[in-house]
Amino acid sequence: MIHIHLADQYKSGSSLIHQLDPRIKIIGTILFVVAATVLPFGAWLPYTFLWLGSLAAAALSRLGWSYALKRSFVALPFALAAITLPFTIVGQPIAHIGSFTISAEGSVRFLSILIKSWVSVQIAMMLPATTRFADLLWAMRELRIPKPLVGIVSFMYRYLFVFADEALRLLRARAARSATIDNKGGGSLWWRGKIAGGMVGNLALRAFERSERIYDAMISRGFQDEIKILAPPRLTNHDVTLLIIWVICLATVLLIGFI
Repeated sequence: MIHIHLADQYKSGSSLIHQLDPRIKIIGTILFVVAATVLPFGAWLPYTFLWLGSLAAAALSRLGWSYALKRSFVALPFALAAITLPFTIVGQPIAHIGSFTISAEGSVRFLSILIKSWVSVQIAMMLPATTRFADLLWAMRELRIPKPLVGIVSFMYRYLFVFADEALRLLRARAARSATIDNKGGGSLWWRGKIAGGMVGNLALRAFERSERIYDAMISRGFQDEIKILAPPRLTNHDVTLLIIWVICLATVLLIGFI
């Protein structure tokens, strides 16, 4: 059986970023995203500094600057939700498309949102790539993130690839029972929709049944709503020093942006 390991994002290594305490990495990532969010629109120089900071983090992780850069484009389709801003924000007109007017203020705001999202995803991609998932869960609990939320993230991450395997089984079963001629399937669009709907319902039932079996197995083994870790990381003065330097750099960027 072919398995799809959607959860396997960790890249082992011995770099400076890999050796950091996971709590420090989570706090640093959150601070970076907050700094990018609160920067005013059109602060192009601070945006450049944030982007250079994300490239520096990628270089220190020894994953290469292209690792997070390529994966960060996943944020662009979501940022395109703000594409209406150039047409809806009132300001100095710079172009006309039919009966619509593109304003300079709206364009600046749209580009700012696009850059903020892109840079934030770049730094966020480095977190699971340089930290084991068990360490991330432990750090979330140590940072007093609600236990139910940590549990939901844990099981969603662990069993996402299981659902993908179930979906592959359903697709193989459908292909084994469906004759094709010249790689062209039969049936109308309505018929295909009914088959797809049945497969989705079947997958939901399988997921529900499996979740019940997994929960019973965990309860029988003494599960108490928390996954233990045998050797938790230790916070060192080196970790604290790097966090302080990171905070100073982000504060400097914010100061430049608002001045």
